[in-house]
Amino acid sequence: MQDRYTFIKGTSPIVATAIHDGHDTREELRELFHLDDKQRLREEDPFTAQWLAISDNKIIVHHSRFEVDVNRPADKAVYVKPEDAWGLRVWKDDLQEEIIKQSMIVYNNFYKKAEEYFDSLFQEHRKIVVYDIHSYNHRREAEDMPARPEENPEINIGTKNMDHRKWHPLVDAMIANFKAFDYDGRHLDVRENIKFKGGYFGQWLYGKYGDKICPVSIEFKKFFMDEWTGMPFEKDIKLISELVKQSKKPVLDALQKIND
Repeated sequence: MQDRYTFIKGTSPIVATAIHDGHDTREELRELFHLDDKQRLREEDPFTAQWLAISDNKIIVHHSRFEVDVNRPADKAVYVKPEDAWGLRVWKDDLQEEIIKQSMIVYNNFYKKAEEYFDSLFQEHRKIVVYDIHSYNHRREAEDMPARPEENPEINIGTKNMDHRKWHPLVDAMIANFKAFDYDGRHLDVRENIKFKGGYFGQWLYGKYGDKICPVSIEFKKFFMDEWTGMPFEKDIKLISELVKQSKKPVLDALQKIND
C-alpha cells in the first residue's frame, strides 16, 4: 500500500490540495465493504490531483474517504451509518471499535502532518491561499437525469471558512478569472456558496490560522467525467487544469494588495 498522503513543500504562497482524490483502502477493510469499488469511486473525487499544477505546494490524500474522511470533523470522519454516507450502506456489518480506532490514527496523523506543513509555510509567508479542490455528483438519480443547473453550478466556490471581509477581493478575482476562461468556446457557470460552502479541512485551517489564511473550497461538477462509470473526458480534464493554472496571476496580484 502506498503512503496515505503526500505533502510537497515549495516556495509559493498558494497551496493546492486534493484531499478526496484517493481510492486506496487498508487491506483489512476490503472484505468489510458492502459497497463495491465502482460505488465508492462514484462518491470520491477522482482526477482532482491532476489539477494541482498551479502551485509547487501540494497535498494529496491517497486513501479513500470511505476509510476515513479528513474533510469531516473527527466524530463524523468514519462513515458508520448510511446517513453518514448519502444513504449508502457502506459496510456489511457494524464496524468493530478497533477498526474505527485504526482509521482515526490515519485521520489524526493527517492533521498532525498538516499542522507541521502549514506552520512551516507560515515561517516563509505572512498570507497563504489554499485551493481546496473537490468535485461533486449531479446525476445522482440516474445517468440521464442531471440535477437542475440553477442549483448546480459547474464550479461552486465555497467561502464559508475565511474572513470574507479581508479576502473578498481575492475571491472575486478568482471567480472573475474562472468565468472569463475560454472553455472550448464558451464560459463556465461559476457561483459562490450555491451547492457547498466548504468542509472541515477549511474550517480547521481558519480556526488555526485565522485571517492569515484563505481556504477556498473549489467544487467542480462532474461534467468532466461519467460519474456512473468513472470514465474521464480527457479534453475536459485538460481544460480544467488549464483553467486552474491561469488563475494564478490574478490571484497572486490580489494577494499582494491585501493588507496583513
